[in-house]
Amino acid sequence: MKYKRILLKLSGESLAGELKTGFDPEVLTSYARQIKEATDAGVQIGIVVGGGNIFRGLQGTGKGVDRVKGDQMGMLATVINSLALQSALAEAGARCKVLTSIRMEPVGELFSKDKALEYLDAGNVVIIGGGTGNPYFTTDSAAALRAIEIEADVLLKGTRVDGVYTADPEKDPTATKFDSLTFGEVYERGLRIMDLTAFTLCRENNLPVVVFDMDTPGNLNKILTNKNIGTIIKG
Repeated sequence: MKYKRILLKLSGESLAGELKTGFDPEVLTSYARQIKEATDAGVQIGIVVGGGNIFRGLQGTGKGVDRVKGDQMGMLATVINSLALQSALAEAGARCKVLTSIRMEPVGELFSKDKALEYLDAGNVVIIGGGTGNPYFTTDSAAALRAIEIEADVLLKGTRVDGVYTADPEKDPTATKFDSLTFGEVYERGLRIMDLTAFTLCRENNLPVVVFDMDTPGNLNKILTNKNIGTIIKG
């Protein structure tokens, strides 16, 4: 396998699939099977999931919820998604642990690097819920932070499109896909891949990022076996 340990970032919206909110059982099953296949091949997998299918912190701004409380609600949404994915992984036959950035036993154990590495080395998928545990930070920032902490070889950002394009391919039919980019090129072109905090964390810690289509079954394994899909950002 190309990578021994990865951090997989999934958006909350992706779990909703065509339903737009909540969970799409078919999506959860597909993701779980792909992740199980990767762990069976010996890859250690950490996962951070967003919460946009349930609640996004900024949704509450201007609607009677202050930003801090709204972000805390968003953190709880990511934990709900983590538990849903854990259940799907268990159904697929994978061993999985949920760690949380804020203390909420028995829902999940409080995250620490040592605990995460212990579970990864024992063959568990480790899902880290609760974002960074702080308001004003996105789950992209949480994914970058956790990837660095668990010493992942790469951050894989699963999306609905098959890489990074010159423009939104869903809106601009002339948009063209990049096979690879440097961090500097992403800054210069103003490409929106992750928020600036997350992206800077990856750049400063030499953590490659691969953007790919997680919704196509088998794509995760293709990346891990060095197939040329998605867009890689490094250097």
